[in-house]
Amino acid sequence: MIDKLCDYVIKKIKEKIEDMNEEKEVVIEFGVRLLIGEIPKIILLIIIGFLLGIGWYTVIMFFLLAPYRGATGGFHLKTHTGCMITTTILYLVPILLAKTIIITNNIIFYSMISVLAVMSIIFIAKYVPADTENIPILSKKDRKAKKIRAYIWLAILLTIILFIPDHIISYMFIYGIFLQNLTLTPIAYKLTNNKYGYEVYS
Repeated sequence: MIDKLCDYVIKKIKEKIEDMNEEKEVVIEFGVRLLIGEIPKIILLIIIGFLLGIGWYTVIMFFLLAPYRGATGGFHLKTHTGCMITTTILYLVPILLAKTIIITNNIIFYSMISVLAVMSIIFIAKYVPADTENIPILSKKDRKAKKIRAYIWLAILLTIILFIPDHIISYMFIYGIFLQNLTLTPIAYKLTNNKYGYEVYS
């Protein structure tokens, strides 16, 4: 339904532009799909968060974890419904876990951070950027830039986890980074019927 609406709007815009070229076509398609497809999902995610009583945590989680996901990549489901389910799991489940499973033991806390940091560094080195066949990242320069951004955002998130006094925020980022890391793996790609873009086109 949403894809058909996007295609219709893109078609109408193209009909009204006389000097259409490939570059403009890509920009138009990206902009329309972002406005019609992605922004409503973000709004719906935040609404669900407020309905569950975790609205502000959802806002914090999205705007700080999304850049990490954007840099690292990961599988994408091919339908808007599937994408919404994935988004909900990645951004809401960690918050619910953080509010439900309250761990106050410092040894466990710092052990979890240490394991997460090592896991993330290894996963970034091995898999990032985890592209898809629909949105491949083939340029060595772009791949290197994504990897560097992933390390930077990991450092930012780990700093927040370590120094913020709110334990719910700390643990929701621990669980969130862990889940995001799992979306990078070959097993996750196989289970969701995805393929790495660089493998398909290189």
